[in-house]
Amino acid sequence: MAEDLRQHGSLCALEIRPSLGYSACIMQPSELRKRLHGVIAFPCTPFKRDLSLDLDGLRQNLRSLIKHRLAAIVAPAGTGEIHSLSPAEHLEIVRATVEEVAGWVPVLTGVGINPPIASEVARQAAAIGVSGILAFPPYYPSTEEEGLVAYYKSIADATGLGMLIYSRDWFNPSPALVERLAQEIPNLIAWKDGQADIRRYQMIRQRVGDRLHWIGGAGDDLVPGYYAIGIRTYTSSIANVAPRLSLRLHELASAGHSTELTRLMEELVVPLYALRARRKGYEVSVMKAMMDLIGLVGGPVRPPLVDMRPEELELLKAMIERWRPWLGS
Repeated sequence: MAEDLRQHGSLCALEIRPSLGYSACIMQPSELRKRLHGVIAFPCTPFKRDLSLDLDGLRQNLRSLIKHRLAAIVAPAGTGEIHSLSPAEHLEIVRATVEEVAGWVPVLTGVGINPPIASEVARQAAAIGVSGILAFPPYYPSTEEEGLVAYYKSIADATGLGMLIYSRDWFNPSPALVERLAQEIPNLIAWKDGQADIRRYQMIRQRVGDRLHWIGGAGDDLVPGYYAIGIRTYTSSIANVAPRLSLRLHELASAGHSTELTRLMEELVVPLYALRARRKGYEVSVMKAMMDLIGLVGGPVRPPLVDMRPEELELLKAMIERWRPWLGS
């Protein structure tokens, strides 16, 4: 297995774990940072009609996804409905993902809510073999700066793995706070923007410099904007259905090929994101419906998200025809 990975260009330090029965991609924080270049995929979490986990469906989706040269896979996270999972379900998803990926790319996992839960889930995931942690904001909004630093530091200290912070929802820190977090948390290696405020992101990057690796995390539709300011890594939910398109967007934006990039944005990406913007939570609901339509396993969403309306599902079906060249393996 290790030789096979080397032949295929894997950058993972493969660790065979006989007691668990699978291999894992084990990395020091500095090595994980180097690997985070290109497209990071955020798989959906399939549920059955009774809203129980569909782990067989998840494994099927992952087998299709790992055929492509991704930078990393994050499971579960926002697109994976992390907010709706119990700690036990979270663990099952991580285990299934690490087993299926088997060291081909780093697997990261999302954690959050509060320090005890985040730290416990992070430790469990580390024991299973994840390569890094994606830290969501705490549930309590608008807290003091000292409390935020303590929150993220507690998560980082729980495992020592490379950690990424995800700036989203109410957590939109100043450049000074990002700098402080970078100074006080040695294994903080990257920042994932979820605000889509390019002006503010530039100010943060100018303040902190290359201490952190910078990731465009607000959506595939923001690739032209992110890459125009020098970012070369982005997180893709489109990778759930068309990883070849996600990788092509990265290639075109990296090379400055604006004509084809603009065409793909106008014909495919922007219309999809317009549909996703119709209702709150549709960024997940639309992707899961699209997965079902093309033969992958999406399933329903869990509350508080809602499934697509029938009339909007018809719009999605018509949209998929334009996507056909990019679908499949």
